[in-house]
Amino acid sequence: MTPLPRVAWIGLGVMGSPMAENLLRAGYPVTGYTLEQHKLDRLAAHGGVPAPSAAEAARNADVIVTMLPADADVTAVAHGPDGILDRARPGALLIDMSTVAPGTAVALAAAGAEHGLRVLDAPVSGGEAGAVEGSLSVMAGGRAEDVEAARPLFEVLGGTVVHCGPHGAGQTVKAANQLIVAAGLQACAEAVVLLERSGVDVDAALDVIGGGLAASAVLTRKRRNFLDRDFTPGFRIDLHHKDMGIVTAAAREARLTLPLAELAARLIAEARERGDGGLDHSALLRGVERAAAS
Repeated sequence: MTPLPRVAWIGLGVMGSPMAENLLRAGYPVTGYTLEQHKLDRLAAHGGVPAPSAAEAARNADVIVTMLPADADVTAVAHGPDGILDRARPGALLIDMSTVAPGTAVALAAAGAEHGLRVLDAPVSGGEAGAVEGSLSVMAGGRAEDVEAARPLFEVLGGTVVHCGPHGAGQTVKAANQLIVAAGLQACAEAVVLLERSGVDVDAALDVIGGGLAASAVLTRKRRNFLDRDFTPGFRIDLHHKDMGIVTAAAREARLTLPLAELAARLIAEARERGDGGLDHSALLRGVERAAAS
């Protein structure tokens, strides 16, 4: 039986930790690196091997996965003084599953090729629950043969794996995804407040709404967050703010006016300015309530 490829996992946050743990459960040998010791301890408790640096994690890996908060983090891990590009084994597959700008993905692919690496951008959707369940949607950009090489690993992490096109295409699709999620969150938040203020049985209303054309994963996944006002972060407003910056930049590059994207970006920015950046993005409901009280 052919052994599974050795995986280096860089970034063990809300999404990264359960994703790495799913690979460990599937039998992949995983060496991981992140800045927080308690997250390395969690990896070790699940059978992974902590590394002292990203470069050391990547040194002998067949597949290197980065799952980091933003473009600057990905660039630093790749190109920094102890960067993975200089330490990775030629021929290794570098998969960035972070959400970054399409241009960052294209630049990483070019730099990786100069070091003999195969590179994919493969951001995901599904939030913390999807990461835990292994039901994420994986949107991959890069060469078709590299996507196929990564598919067994992707299928451990997600229920939907799609090759979206060349380098950067996965990130463009993720930008569109984040626009739809932002609009859906705001619409659901406004609907919940409308129902509550109108004296309607909100649970009953959401049951029937969820059975019709307005049904959505946002409504299903975030229903209890809205109703219980539980904004424990699964995906923070700060990160969605970053993603909406990618959306608006992509729209400018495509010479498009996207009115709803601009409104959603503004509402998310206002939530951050009000101190809600560390809350789950379902906390957009707080902005609806503030507006209702004014």
